[in-house]
Amino acid sequence: MVKVELLPTKVSWKNGKVDPEKATINPAAAELIELANREGYETAWHRLLQQEPQCGFGLLGVCCRNCALGPCRIDPFGNGPKRGVCGADADTIVARNILRMIAAGAAAHSDHARDILQVFQYVAEGKTKSYKITDSEKLRWLAKALGVPVDGRTDQEIAKDLVPILAAEFGKFGDEPLKFIEALAPSKRKEVWSKLGVMPRAIDREVNEIMHRTHMGVDADPVNLTLQGVRAALADGWSGSMMATILSDILFGTPKPIKYNINLGVLREDAVNIVVHGHNPVLSMKIVQVAWSKEMQELAKKYGANGVNVVGMCCTGNEVLMRQGIPIAGNMLLQELAIITGAVEAVIADYQCVMPSLATLAECFHTKLITTEPKMKIPGAIHVEFDPKNADEAAKEIVRIAIENFPRRNKARVKIPKHKTEAMAGYSVEALLQILGGSLDPLIQALKEGTIKGVVGIVGCNNPKVKQNYNLITVTKKLIENDILVVGTGCWAHAAATHGFFTLEAAEMAGPGLKKVCKALGIPPAIHMGSCVDCSRILLVLGALADALGVDISDLPAAGSAPEWFSEKAVSIGTYFVASGVLVHLGVVPPVLGSPNVTKLLTEDAEKILGGKFYVEPDPEKAAETIINHIIEKRKKLGWPT
Repeated sequence: MVKVELLPTKVSWKNGKVDPEKATINPAAAELIELANREGYETAWHRLLQQEPQCGFGLLGVCCRNCALGPCRIDPFGNGPKRGVCGADADTIVARNILRMIAAGAAAHSDHARDILQVFQYVAEGKTKSYKITDSEKLRWLAKALGVPVDGRTDQEIAKDLVPILAAEFGKFGDEPLKFIEALAPSKRKEVWSKLGVMPRAIDREVNEIMHRTHMGVDADPVNLTLQGVRAALADGWSGSMMATILSDILFGTPKPIKYNINLGVLREDAVNIVVHGHNPVLSMKIVQVAWSKEMQELAKKYGANGVNVVGMCCTGNEVLMRQGIPIAGNMLLQELAIITGAVEAVIADYQCVMPSLATLAECFHTKLITTEPKMKIPGAIHVEFDPKNADEAAKEIVRIAIENFPRRNKARVKIPKHKTEAMAGYSVEALLQILGGSLDPLIQALKEGTIKGVVGIVGCNNPKVKQNYNLITVTKKLIENDILVVGTGCWAHAAATHGFFTLEAAEMAGPGLKKVCKALGIPPAIHMGSCVDCSRILLVLGALADALGVDISDLPAAGSAPEWFSEKAVSIGTYFVASGVLVHLGVVPPVLGSPNVTKLLTEDAEKILGGKFYVEPDPEKAAETIINHIIEKRKKLGWPT
């Protein structure tokens, strides 16, 4: 069985303050952590150190509070309780806990899809003038895939017929597989899932069944529990997340290569700075459109600013970046630091990865935190409900609040780091195909010849337990040096861009084969494919490669990595990649080590059943070496040169 040492956080105190050198490799972040230390502002790093030592039972996953018989805990050393009050042992408790993480992650990404579908329905039924179908070609591609006729029909007619089919993905009776999986997943994978009995039936049903199975007195078999987690994760990856990506492309446009700037230096001293934060492009795309309008730019000048500057944070930042080239302030751990610059008039948040601490921190400055979704309110924030039916009016109200706040800025307290980097993004599946000349053949040929050894998707969050961006960048650098093309999403993309991997010049950091391909195609050695929900784009590429080669995804020289993950969404993402036949590296130890049996199931036995497995390694150098060796072994089995 794989053994993983539970490492303490690498962040540490220095003279009673957070040590910036241990917290981050981003100089802009280090500069503002130092400012936070001097002025007494609290950040995620400060709060993590205040929590030390974190609960050992929780880190191992052997505490249960699912009912009022508890809370219960299992002694991992065998000297104390071996079962909870109900009789659940460590295997059952750990499996139930990880299952509930999958349920929450699948629910989060799939509920995102439900919100996009709601707007799509409004467009189809003519109930909103604020949104429209932008990519007709992709609409028709989806319709054909799902069996909706397109010839001689308008976009709106096609959209109307698609709505009930898409809505049924969330909830329906019967055991028929999800339509998205039937239409888009590779045939060899579907055979594996059918034999295992994990073909998803409906997104909400699979999440609901997890909550039922993990209730006291129901499922206690760790294998049976884990298989239901696989089923829910597949419903998320191959339907919920995929639907969110595809519908966003249809409504807002399918991304194409685009230049942008990233890091906290994108904030401007002379402008109204608005940070769009969260994950849902329905809000952020409209905020950008309204803020760029002549009306709002002129209003900003009236209040003494030289226009309105919208910047992105986290994945909603990725959404507007991929389609509009909006500059990015940074990834998850920079959200508090953006406020500490003293230059942000408003943080406009929809949902997911938004720290409740922003409201408290904003009180130290003139910044207004504005929440917009009924499912996410934060005490101390201004709440302005965003209605997609009247999106323009709601967006104007929100942007106006930010503009009118500009005169309250204390110029003496403004400290914007100068650091920013130019980068390239916008590599949707369609954009990559266009770069390749219309088919995957050039990529397949490069893989067969060994010019490119393999493909690795790096995704996931930041975690203050890890030196910010260090693991993400170390794994990326090592892989491209070994002729492995890196694609990815989410907070990894912000890290890679910040540290120079999204430029054409970055090809010089790659191995000779990858360098040659990058220069021939005019692409970076690391590819930005979108927000974390857009991991579904990576699934589609892997599926297409497998089908083209006549193999299963599990046969491909491919892997995944989440070096700094923290969220339940990441657990769902990792699980649906493992279930799709991919080795998935985790750089932060998941709460499963309290059960040797569940740990073995996830890190060893899963490969025999699903073709993929989890690999846990906090050291990014070791992790990269293992991934490289894994890719070499896959190449050998295919008979390709290594």
